[in-house]
Amino acid sequence: MPVELQGERANGQKLTATIFVMPDYLAIGSNSDFLRIPMNLHTAITVAERFGFVLPTRKMVDAIYSQSQYHLTPQPLPAGPQMRSTAYYSEHNQMIEDQMHALGAWLGALVSGDKKDVVMSNRLATYVGRIAIYGWHRAPGQPIQPLSTVHGANYEDYSHGIRLVSQWAVVDGKLASIHDLLQNPSTAKILSDEGPIHLDWRLLAEGQDTSAVRMVQSN
Repeated sequence: MPVELQGERANGQKLTATIFVMPDYLAIGSNSDFLRIPMNLHTAITVAERFGFVLPTRKMVDAIYSQSQYHLTPQPLPAGPQMRSTAYYSEHNQMIEDQMHALGAWLGALVSGDKKDVVMSNRLATYVGRIAIYGWHRAPGQPIQPLSTVHGANYEDYSHGIRLVSQWAVVDGKLASIHDLLQNPSTAKILSDEGPIHLDWRLLAEGQDTSAVRMVQSN
């Protein structure tokens, strides 16, 4: 689904970017029988890279929420070790489906509010070996989860979702690589509120907690 973001170049020139996002979070199964499935950072990046996607930034998550056709109400479950169990994944998925049905949301509509997002963030260069989580909005500008890198990169629980974003965006009518846009200081602000993002996602996908990640970020 297309989502528009506004920004400007370093010289003040206004720019509009259209990104293309999954309408809901990544699931396994068929259209009639599926489960929204959390993933740790390594798995999420590997899947994204293989199919030509990237993870969203915090700014993208906010834009997706504001432009969603349906806003679901977050439904947290009691905390504990069970948060990472298949039973919790299934229970929460059914809660989402019940709410979707009550709202009349159709499969394939752009929806949000049902999960937190695994995001790309410059914090991953400082906190190597962590996963960045953000979102689960109650309303515009009101995420339950501020940007956090508390958990290790191998962590996932029922509240996390993987919303993939195409590697290609349209900026002022021209096709552009999201990787290039995020690395260029003159265009990064369109897609990121953290400035340019220079992370080497392949190193993160491989689970390499090395200074190479920091070196890529700083160059």
